Amino acid sequence: MSGGKVEAQAGDVGAVARVATRIRESIEQVIEGKSEVARTAVTVLLAQGHLLIEDVPGVGKTMLSKALARSVDATVRRIQFTPDLLPSDLTGVSVYNQENRQFEFRPGGIFANIVVGDEINRASPKTQSALLECMEEHQVTVDGQTWPLESPFMVVATQNPIEMEGTYALPEAQRDRFMAKVSMGYPPAAAEIAMLASHTRSNPLDDLEPVTDTAEIAKLISIVAGVHAADAVLRYVVSLAEATRATSSLLLGASPRASLQLVRAAKAHAAISGRDYVLPDDVQLMARPVLTHRLMPSVEATMSGHTPHQILDTILATVPVPAPH
Repeated sequence: MSGGKVEAQAGDVGAVARVATRIRESIEQVIEGKSEVARTAVTVLLAQGHLLIEDVPGVGKTMLSKALARSVDATVRRIQFTPDLLPSDLTGVSVYNQENRQFEFRPGGIFANIVVGDEINRASPKTQSALLECMEEHQVTVDGQTWPLESPFMVVATQNPIEMEGTYALPEAQRDRFMAKVSMGYPPAAAEIAMLASHTRSNPLDDLEPVTDTAEIAKLISIVAGVHAADAVLRYVVSLAEATRATSSLLLGASPRASLQLVRAAKAHAAISGRDYVLPDDVQLMARPVLTHRLMPSVEATMSGHTPHQILDTILATVPVPAPH
């Protein structure tokens, strides 16, 4: 490979790193003390994935979603999931126009660059399935006609794991459609004090200005896709996935889709770090948000108090890391 081409690639990933930093800093104007969560959200956006945010009420799940959407000058739709939400409310519906005597398609809430789905586990399984089909195929089919969704396209869904009355938990196959899952957690004391000082005067979302646009995001996504992942790194990803399938601590391990999502996330993480190649460190750092929500502990592991997070940490510590060349 010529030196000129390497420099061009380095310059490309430099642009990814700069824009990603601007988006992350923009989010942190609203969500204080959660730099890693903001970084993961940006990583998922650039890796063409979808993000699931699970945590207790009041820690900023929806605020994070809106801050990401505001930071990118893109079309945004917020959908509040409720038990009576219909699949057609998401996808759209054909309406008969009496003037021209033809059916016209009226797009639903899914037609936006960034779709914020609040409390996804409050909708019926049928509506959840409609959303997840759109996420997978990036298109909507109504009455035999197919309508492509906007590009870039990202779903940021939130769910509350505590208040389970009247909710429908996402099945494992549907959780697998989300590239990553993060939990906000409670903020550090200093960050909470800063939030109390600033958020009581005004809503910081109102002052948030876009730091990039969809055209630039589309370019960055193509750059991320071109980041190099060596064969040794790919073998490492497969070894991690196989280890989750082989351990007796898990009833369900990582799927091949999970391996693919982990590679894509690692590429985005490398580009955000200013590199045009993936390191095992990128894989390890993204393994937790990408894999944990896909793992189902065995009964014995659950009774012993072992969480998917702990089991994955053990696997990461035992699977050999490829040596640098």
